[in-house]
Amino acid sequence: MNVSYNKLWKLMIDKNMNKGELRKLTGIGTNTLAKLGKNQLVSMEVLLKMCEKLDCDISDICEFIKTGEETV
Repeated sequence: MNVSYNKLWKLMIDKNMNKGELRKLTGIGTNTLAKLGKNQLVSMEVLLKMCEKLDCDISDICEFIKTGEETV
């Protein structure tokens, strides 16, 4: 399975927020922000912190995409 943070970026656009503002609001590091930008895994703690600060649910910021399945 892969993870996608496209929902996070859309939410940030809706809130007129850039990545720097997200970093300051949540206290996440630049390395974590880079991982998010590359759709890499980050800790659940980071995801929960973002949800708390953005007042949203985890499904509002990320989704899991199944890999290796053929689509018909």
